[in-house]
Amino acid sequence: MKPIIIAAVAVLAASAALAAPTPAYISKALADPARPKDDVTQDAIRAPGETLAFAGVKPGMTVDELFPGGGYFTRLLSDVVGPSGKVLGTENAGWKGAVKADQALAAEPGRGNFSLDVETFGQLKLPPGQADIFWITQNYHDLKIAKYGVVDMAAFNQAVYAALKPGGTYFILDHEANAGITTDDIAKLHRVEKATVIREVTAAGFKLAGEGKFLNRPGDDHSKEIFDAAIRGKTDQYALKFIKPR
Repeated sequence: MKPIIIAAVAVLAASAALAAPTPAYISKALADPARPKDDVTQDAIRAPGETLAFAGVKPGMTVDELFPGGGYFTRLLSDVVGPSGKVLGTENAGWKGAVKADQALAAEPGRGNFSLDVETFGQLKLPPGQADIFWITQNYHDLKIAKYGVVDMAAFNQAVYAALKPGGTYFILDHEANAGITTDDIAKLHRVEKATVIREVTAAGFKLAGEGKFLNRPGDDHSKEIFDAAIRGKTDQYALKFIKPR
């Protein structure tokens, strides 16, 4: 009977983890009346509560965010870390619309904990060893698209490593791709294979600490570009949490 008991306990433990309540500081951020209506509408397909909780964002933290893109997650990060925390955004100088939207976000009331740095694509100028979390959502694949700029991924991930505190988290969420996807197809489909991300990030010295499956969608056709009307907003996505060893 022991194997049955052990299996049952494992199932109960997994169910309890899935049923864990959303921390109050995340619920409060999601309910912020200052959030744009378009952001709130996206919540149903982006799972922001699960994303923030899985990444481990907490009040008082310093979060480095790559490509805020107008601030869907930036506003939530700002609300969660609160006045004692910081959100440092790095935006691509070539994405003029994103830069303008980020600057407008920085000027919003109550966003004194958010600062913006506009850089050449793929470049980071961050204080070393100060961030609790380095955050990339749906943009790691962009670093592999040459028309935006050629990025040395080993050097980029090492720069992230340097920006984090010992024990800090490197959080990446992106669209899953078929195995063996080519560079040309990454540019076309805007997807990157999870195995590639894991290989590149761990090569920089990080340890994979967990995978969030809350945006896994097995019905997604990985051969379609993410902007295809049939799947837009419903792509198969993975969330990965890496830790800088202490």
